[in-house]
Amino acid sequence: MITRNPGRLDFHGGIHRPDRKSLSAGKFLGKVPLPEILTLPLQQHIGSAAEPTVTAGEHVCKGQIIARTTEYIGAPIHAPTSGTVLGIEERPVPHPSGLNAPCILLQTDGKDAWGELPEPLPHYADLDPSLLRERIRWAGIVGLGGAAFPTSVKLNHGPDRPIQTLVINGAECEPYITCDDLLMRKQADRIMEGVKILLHVVEARECLIGIEDNKPEAITAMQQAVAESGLEHVQVVQVASRYPMGGEKQLIKVLTGKEVPSHGIPAEIGVTCINVATAAAIADAIIAGRPLLSRLVTVTGEGIANPGNLEVAFGTSLSQVITHASGLTSLAYKLILGGPMMGFTLDNDKVPVTKGTNCLLLASKEEAPDPDKALPCIRCGKCVEVCPAQLLPQQLYWHARAKDLDKTREYNLFDCIECGCCSWVCPSHIPLVQYYRFAKTETWAMEKEKQQAEEARRRHEARTERLERLERERKARLRQKKEALEKKAARGAADPKKTAIEAAMKRVAEKKARQARENEEN
Repeated sequence: MITRNPGRLDFHGGIHRPDRKSLSAGKFLGKVPLPEILTLPLQQHIGSAAEPTVTAGEHVCKGQIIARTTEYIGAPIHAPTSGTVLGIEERPVPHPSGLNAPCILLQTDGKDAWGELPEPLPHYADLDPSLLRERIRWAGIVGLGGAAFPTSVKLNHGPDRPIQTLVINGAECEPYITCDDLLMRKQADRIMEGVKILLHVVEARECLIGIEDNKPEAITAMQQAVAESGLEHVQVVQVASRYPMGGEKQLIKVLTGKEVPSHGIPAEIGVTCINVATAAAIADAIIAGRPLLSRLVTVTGEGIANPGNLEVAFGTSLSQVITHASGLTSLAYKLILGGPMMGFTLDNDKVPVTKGTNCLLLASKEEAPDPDKALPCIRCGKCVEVCPAQLLPQQLYWHARAKDLDKTREYNLFDCIECGCCSWVCPSHIPLVQYYRFAKTETWAMEKEKQQAEEARRRHEARTERLERLERERKARLRQKKEALEKKAARGAADPKKTAIEAAMKRVAEKKARQARENEEN
């Protein structure tokens, strides 16, 4: 049964814009063939970058861990296929900065030979949730909706924050992107297996699967999968198509009526939100014992000859993805990684697909026109009207532009989800989100410097205290030694027998000296 969203549950702001999903919806173009060389960035997730566990010349098998981190917030990286490690080098990576980053270069051998994998856990319901979280961490699973936050960390909510509701995010609100839609249409059963596992891991009482109403086939497929699962406490909820409905806080508000607190996380209100693709990857890790090696990627826009969705191994270059989608058209004008709202422009197509890559948009000039030169803010207030986080974008812009970072924090800068709604409606074409990203980056850098300075101060104070303690202990030892000698001397002076002996010895010495003088005179 589909439960329609009650009208009273809604989020503030948002925009309606053409979704252009029909270009690629329901179209699966197959798997992109493995290239000769895979380029695997060590930073494919939020948190600490992974450290290589392999060296140049080493042969690896498919599914083998080739990089891992010991930090809590992190995820390992596995070899998407078998081959030989060519080296670890700085290469271009998919990032707004356009800078290079360390990558493992893997030369594929064409055998696609699996290595040793852990045992499948089909009877997961009999296992402790901590064991399942550890398997999810081993599999390198991160949020596949775009955030790329390590899933094992997200599922470890702690005993003081019990989870009542598991939210499965199938909204996929960003225009053009349809990879989650296709996954729900074609592999709803796999998603439901992941939902069952998640319900056991977080021990939630109910599960709400939110899907926008512009995906009727996905809704039907998920409805059937839920019915076949026999789980009465799982519901498919149809929500309105409004960007950014797929934002975690916005979807939770619409589905549950609860609001995630400012600077807070959903676990604080008893909710955990997981993307549908992430749920499917969890099913693979637990039931089949397979790590995360590839993902569905939407390739779309007027600039691609054959828009659709492809299964792509991590490390495959975007140029190979474009080739598999029949190449570019004459309308290709801009290469955008992600959707038109939250994606960013790339200078070239040589960067690799990573865990966070959900869409490659080959936009025409009409789809992604160059923004006009920014004009002065006219204080129209449209940005405030559409902000789903209920912030004051105009004030944030002024303070970010002035580099008054303390003020941006006062205006809750870090509640901004960078959805781009404010930039979209701005009549002055001010790139507002770019200012917010700059302010966040600067704030993080200042916080890091502050933490480093604080750590240096603590180390200095600890060293000073240690030296002072050692000096106090040295002086105390000297004082004790002196006192002991004085006491010993005092005890010796008060001994009458010793005094008598010393006096007798003195008399003997004097007598000998006197006799010696007399002998000399005679």
